Amino acid sequence: MNTPSADKFDTSRASEYARQSRIALAGYDACHDLAACMLAASLGQSRAAKTLVVGAGGTAQEIIAMAALEPAWHFTAVDPSEPMLETAVQQLHAHDLQHRTTVHLGHVDDLPVAERFDAATLIGVLHHLKGDEAKQQILCSVQARLKPGAPLIVAGNHYAYASQPLLLAAWGQRWRQQGASAEEVSAKLGKILQGADPPHSEAAVQQLLTGAGFGPAMRFFSSLFWGAWLTCKV
Repeated sequence: MNTPSADKFDTSRASEYARQSRIALAGYDACHDLAACMLAASLGQSRAAKTLVVGAGGTAQEIIAMAALEPAWHFTAVDPSEPMLETAVQQLHAHDLQHRTTVHLGHVDDLPVAERFDAATLIGVLHHLKGDEAKQQILCSVQARLKPGAPLIVAGNHYAYASQPLLLAAWGQRWRQQGASAEEVSAKLGKILQGADPPHSEAAVQQLLTGAGFGPAMRFFSSLFWGAWLTCKV
């Protein structure tokens, strides 16, 4: 079952996601690599762990990064967009990770609450969900499926885009830096802004996490509008 936020990730967007996301987010791979490092540091090196990966569609980069660092970890990948999940599955096969990953087309709420995970990631998801209620709901759903004290990586855009005109202009320059024309820059920004509703501040991110039963968040990465945090279930 798709939702409005998943509908925009159709086949055409899924096919270009790997390249476009690395342009839109300067430091895309570094963010995912550091997310894996933060979880490994939180859980303890070389221990077995079951990790929930929410919004895994597209590159499956968080799974690739975590799997390379921790060979004893296993993953449950969840995404409501079938084209995006199919693209992720292709990457899992390319990196021989299909046997370490359970793939679920759907939502976190579809997973049994009785299955508790050691850690979770929610990367590039919150800013695609309209309104605080939807954001709070997915965080609560993740929290309910984590063991006590389990770490969560949350990463995505924050700030209302229009409230930061300099960052928005720099975002456009990022596309121009990669060879895009003025018309292409306008189109790219339009696609990025389509239906996006980021939390309006870092404090708003923390408020959402607190309301869902998570503790203080530590930011470990930022890039223009993007931020990445580690928090733990209370």
